[in-house]
Amino acid sequence: MAATDRPLFGADRLLTMLLAGAVATAAFDLFGQSLSPGLGFANLAPVPLANNVIQVLLGAPWAPGAHALHYLAGLVGYPLGWMLIARPIALRLTPTWPWWLTSAIYGVGLWIFALFIMAHLVAGQPAFLGFIGITWVALVGHVVYAIAAAAVVQWREPG
Repeated sequence: MAATDRPLFGADRLLTMLLAGAVATAAFDLFGQSLSPGLGFANLAPVPLANNVIQVLLGAPWAPGAHALHYLAGLVGYPLGWMLIARPIALRLTPTWPWWLTSAIYGVGLWIFALFIMAHLVAGQPAFLGFIGITWVALVGHVVYAIAAAAVVQWREPG
């Protein structure tokens, strides 16, 4: 069955989404909180950013909610975006492109979402956090995330 012909939801797709999200979130956190600072670059801080969003929306920070927001985005939101929107569009518009290239482009989109929409428009931070060191680590981290998630989806749902 072609990837674009799969039912939107079902136990198999839910498992694929959770596996993709878990592997990709682990890769994102490993890169951003271990490899990047170990190489002398910035340390990613997705939970403080999520806490800033919660503070703006609810009026007070809430660390447990910030952790939940980070992990729900990584385990559910971003993989669903790949599986239900980005991958089907890529398969229709650019069917000859390799999955890793289209997923890397998706990662850039995730970076724009996180650092422009969420950090800037929602939380009131400078756009792309002012293009400081963490901005570029976040770009690489989101691309790493997207490629890792897409690799799991490609493995589970070749197409």
